Amino acid sequence: MDTIRDWFISLAGRYYDAFITEQRYQYYLEGLLITLEISLIAIIIGALIGILVAIIRVSVVNIKGLRWIGIICGCYVNVIRGTPIMLQLLIIYNLIFTSRNTNEIVVAAVCFGINSGAYVAEIVRAGIESVDKGQAEAGRSLGLNANQAMFYIIMPQAIKNILPALGNEFIVLIKETSVASIIAVTDLTKAAQYIGSRTWDVLPPFIISALFYLVIVLGLTKLLGIFERRMRQGDNS
Repeated sequence: MDTIRDWFISLAGRYYDAFITEQRYQYYLEGLLITLEISLIAIIIGALIGILVAIIRVSVVNIKGLRWIGIICGCYVNVIRGTPIMLQLLIIYNLIFTSRNTNEIVVAAVCFGINSGAYVAEIVRAGIESVDKGQAEAGRSLGLNANQAMFYIIMPQAIKNILPALGNEFIVLIKETSVASIIAVTDLTKAAQYIGSRTWDVLPPFIISALFYLVIVLGLTKLLGIFERRMRQGDNS
């Protein structure tokens, strides 16, 4: 019995050192803010790129003079989806952002945004193609041109169909930002590594960091579920 009690006391001491001693919780909070900042910027960039690429690929498929644009967009999607995010981060950091005054947070946000854009593009394209073609024809019969039919009729229905997939993609994006530490971004994962180097006990900081990620993901999943239910209620009403 004493052995079990001593084990719990020792375990509690390890986590106390990893979180409370020397106010180390501040490192986690600062890393969390940076993680959320990178994620938010990347989500915006990814959504803009993804929607634009998806619309271009769907719109130019039957226009001979513009098919080359669709080919370029297709190459972008294939290259980004076919290479690891860590390599993309290193390439963008060392090839494009070569200035000494480079802001690593901006680099990470841009890289993750570009990466997410490829996945969002495929999700949105699938959503657009899932909408019945008769919807566009109905829009044309009402006097709308192709662009108006896309934005006022097709896209709202497509977004509604792909909302769960988009939500999952953005949740995955938040977790993927953990590799940003490779370019010296002091995010949540990097904060855990730093604390582990100070305490000489790496496991508690990593577990604490994992719990932060878990809370964020569970919270976003809950919010996404609430949003989806309200949309379904709006459809039923």
